[in-house]
Amino acid sequence: MDRLRLAVIDADSGFVQVLTKRTAALGWEHRTLASPVAPEQLVAMRLNCLVIDLAVLGPDAWSYLQRVCEEIAGLGVIVATPRSTVAQRVRGLRLGADDWVNKPCHPEEVIARVEAVVRRRRRAGGAVDRRPIIAGELEIRLDQFQAFVGGQSLDLTRREFELLHMLSDAPGRVLAREEIYQRVWGYAMAHGDRSVDVFIRKLRQKLDAASPGWRYIHTHFGIGYRFEPEGEALEDLTETEPIVLADADELAHVHAR
Repeated sequence: MDRLRLAVIDADSGFVQVLTKRTAALGWEHRTLASPVAPEQLVAMRLNCLVIDLAVLGPDAWSYLQRVCEEIAGLGVIVATPRSTVAQRVRGLRLGADDWVNKPCHPEEVIARVEAVVRRRRRAGGAVDRRPIIAGELEIRLDQFQAFVGGQSLDLTRREFELLHMLSDAPGRVLAREEIYQRVWGYAMAHGDRSVDVFIRKLRQKLDAASPGWRYIHTHFGIGYRFEPEGEALEDLTETEPIVLADADELAHVHAR
């Protein structure tokens, strides 16, 4: 596999030392972080994958994991932590982690899982070689996992971008909430789960702020959502089209009667 950029948030010196030596032998760029850093700093590192021991994160572990998974598009995330339960593993995967490893584990297994996660993400992102998707004023850049209006980024989180990309890839088609959830979150949607609606609302707010003259995502109540750019200016012209009642000669004839 190509030269990868890997960061590890872990305080287990023995595990980190062996992992560092192995990744160095593979020619990977490797960073060890003793404590969590802001997602913006992780973005600046241009990582392919992040390995996290949740035990290092303390009481903010779940919220930090969720922020990283949502805000950093294209980043593979693997949790490697001791003594986890099935419920914890399920929670982590549903928050956006790509894989979960229980410690103690062999560093070679972690490396193999990193390679697998990066490989899957590259396959899923095979569209990065395609041209940007242009819709209304919106430019969706698959190579940057971001959308722009007039050259200005919408600062979409990873989940928001995945939603926008999926919807824009099927213009004019109504996608059911269950299908959206399955394809973006990777799991069957539980009854009463409103995650899709919450993230669609966040996405709409950013679209409306950046491109107020256009509507991109349309709601089909009880079913799901449809992506179809509609310029409000065009709608206004249609709705306010002048109606010619009669010309002057016709009006004179009416009054004469």
